[in-house]
Amino acid sequence: MRLDARDLDILRVLSTEGRITKTALADRVGLSPTPCWERLKKLEKAGLIKRYRAEINLRKLGPHVTVFVAAELSDHTAASFQAFEAAMQRYEEVLACWALGGGFDYILQIVTRDIDAYQRLIDEMLNADIGLEKYFTYIVTKPVKGQGVPPISLIAGWQE
Repeated sequence: MRLDARDLDILRVLSTEGRITKTALADRVGLSPTPCWERLKKLEKAGLIKRYRAEINLRKLGPHVTVFVAAELSDHTAASFQAFEAAMQRYEEVLACWALGGGFDYILQIVTRDIDAYQRLIDEMLNADIGLEKYFTYIVTKPVKGQGVPPISLIAGWQE
C-alpha cells in the first residue's frame, strides 16, 4: 500500500489519541470527515492499524514492579523456540517478549504486584519445561521514557 502525507498524519494522530472522534481526526489532518473515514478504513483493512486500546496508569491502580528479563534457552532448535514463544502467550504478567539476535535469546517485559510475585512467576517458568535455562533480572527503578510514538514518517521512508 502506498502512503501519502495525509495517511501518515492519520497514523501519527491515532498512535497518541486512539479515542479521537472521526470529525476531530479529519480536522487534525486537514480533510473533511468522509475522505478521512475512507482513508482510515483503508489503513485498517491493510493491517496498518492493529488495534485501539487505552494506556492504563498502573501507579494509580496499585503497587507493582516492572522487570526486564534476559532469557537464554537450554536448546536452540526451532521446536524449542516455538515452544518457548507459545508458553509466553500464556503468562499475562509477560507484557512483551522479543526474540533477539546475539547474546541472549529473548528479552521479556514483566509486570507483577511485587518482587515475590515476580520470583514465583520465574520459578513457575523454570519448572514448566518451556526451555528456560538461564535468566537475568533487571528491575525498573523509575520510568524515564515509556513506549513512545514510532517514527512513522522515517519508517515509511517519507521525506517531509
